[in-house]
Amino acid sequence: QVQLVESGGGLVQAGGSLRLSCATSGLTFNSYTMGWFRQAPGKERKFVCTSWDGGSTYYADSVKGRFTISRDNAKNMMYLEMNSLKPEDTAVYYCAVRPPGRVNYDYWGQGTQVTVSS
Repeated sequence: QVQLVESGGGLVQAGGSLRLSCATSGLTFNSYTMGWFRQAPGKERKFVCTSWDGGSTYYADSVKGRFTISRDNAKNMMYLEMNSLKPEDTAVYYCAVRPPGRVNYDYWGQGTQVTVSS
C-alpha cells in the first residue's frame, strides 16, 4: 500500500524559507516520478515541480529559481526547499508520485499548509 505523508508546512514571513518533506512507503521509490503541487484557497490545484527517476527536474515558472525539489532514494524521501517566499505562495502543498509507465500521478499525500504573510 503506497503512502505519502507531508510535513514541514507553517507560517512564514515574505522573503523567508521553508522546507517541506514527503515520506513515502510501499513503493519502489527510485523508479517513480515525484512531484509537488499546491492548491490556493478557492483555486484549482496546480503543478509546482517534478523530479524524474533519472534525477532531472522541472519547475513551474512561478517558482523557478526560488524552489528546489530533491529526493533521497535511500530514505524514500522527497523534499521541497522554498526560498524567497511570497504571499502568493500561500497554499496547501501536496506531494505525489507517478508510477513507471503511467501518465498521471496516482498517489497523493494529505497536504501541508504553507502560509506566507506580507
